[in-house]
This record gives sequence, C-alpha cells and structure tokens, in this order.
Amino acid sequence: MNNFIEGENYNGNDFTQNRLVIAEYDNCTFNNCNFLDSDISNITFIECEFNDCNMSNARIEHTAFQDVNFSNCKQLGLKFNECNDFLLSINFTDCQLNFSSFYQLKLTQTTFDNCKLQEVDFTEANLSKSKFYKCDLKRSIFNTTNLEQVDFRSSINYTLDPDNNKLKKAKFSINEIHGLLTKYNIIIE
Repeated sequence: MNNFIEGENYNGNDFTQNRLVIAEYDNCTFNNCNFLDSDISNITFIECEFNDCNMSNARIEHTAFQDVNFSNCKQLGLKFNECNDFLLSINFTDCQLNFSSFYQLKLTQTTFDNCKLQEVDFTEANLSKSKFYKCDLKRSIFNTTNLEQVDFRSSINYTLDPDNNKLKKAKFSINEIHGLLTKYNIIIE
C-alpha cells in the first residue's frame, strides 16, 4: 500500500460503483457515504469517523480499523471477524449491526451506544470492560465469550449462558435478568 490520505472529508460519496482507493486513511471523515455491498478490503482506517453511512454487506477482509468511530451507520451483515485485528479499536453510536460477526475478536473497552445488535455473533470474542448502552441484543450469540466487567444494564433482549461465558463483575438490569436464566426453562413473574 503506497497511498496515504490524511484529513480528507468525504461527503455523500457513492462507493458502490467506484471503489474507495486502497490506502491508509488517517483522521478522515466519511459523511453520508454509500458502501453497500462494496469492497473496502485491505484498507487501513486510523482515527477516522463514519457518520450516516450505509456499509451493509461490505467486504472488509484484512481492513484495519484503528480508533474508528461509527455513528448512525447501517452495517448489516458485516464480518468484522475478517478484518485486520491488529490494534483493532472501534466504537458504535446509533448503529444498526444486525447479522454482523465479531467472532473471536478482541474488543475490550468497546462502546455500543443505542445500537441494534440483533442476531450478532460474539462467539469467543473478548468484550471485557465494554459497554452496551440501550442496545437491542435479540438472538445475539454469546458462546465462550469474555464478558467480564461488561455493562448490560440498559440493554434488552440478551440471552446468554452464565456457565458458558466469563461474567465476573458484569452488570445487568434486574428487568432483563431472565436473559441469564433462559437455559433453565423456569418461569419468572
């Protein structure tokens, strides 16, 4: 990769027809850009912001996200598990991440704020010290996931097995405690 792009603002660009140039993007902002079904593989994003972008089903193989923030983005079906995990640091605010995968990723101290995370795969991920604020986790998969010190208190619809995940000092709301007891097939009233 020879290209280095710094401090650029991309507004309303449609990358579905013309691929984003493979480069290292440092401190760039992408506003209202369309990446639907596009290929953004092998690109490096450092300290970048994505606002109001549609990234659904984009290919992100070997893409690096280092200190990247996503705000109000549609990111359905993204396979974050295929991106470059070196220095991976991402945060999400008001995003739709349904059907995405974070399989086996180290995402410590990640913030998911007011996100739809339905049917997302967090299997074997390390989410320790992460925060899920006001998130909908309906049918998301937590299997041998490190959830130590994770804050779920304001989130809903999560179901996870306490015997199959690390939960030390994780925080839950009493209103959603049934999500921890589902496997026991008990009635809570």
